[in-house]
Amino acid sequence: MEKLTSTMENYLEAIYELSREGTGARVSDIADRLGVTKASTHSAISTLSEKGLIIREKYREVFLSPAGLKLAESTSKKHKVIQRFFTEVLKIDPHIADKDACAIEHVISNDSIYAIQQFLASFKEEK
Repeated sequence: MEKLTSTMENYLEAIYELSREGTGARVSDIADRLGVTKASTHSAISTLSEKGLIIREKYREVFLSPAGLKLAESTSKKHKVIQRFFTEVLKIDPHIADKDACAIEHVISNDSIYAIQQFLASFKEEK
């Protein structure tokens, strides 16, 4: 599968976060979460559906497919690791750290995330 755009990854991550309770995510909730219109959300959902990353029924909730879940979990994990590094180590304001982590999560390699996780583990032990 071709690489998703950062926008599409943000949609997957939003669906992932909104559907943790085993329920699907509603289009209006996804749009609110991302600060976009419902029309933009419908367009993104169509694209993600065509790529087999979500399961949707018209006028119903949106669910992640197994492939979509894997991508969403990876993006969410990267976001959390970066945000934690920024707030705990660099002492960046949590709001700024969240915003910056959202931008970086799409371009950072898994190797770099692993290195940051290792650093965070040793950093915590040193405290």
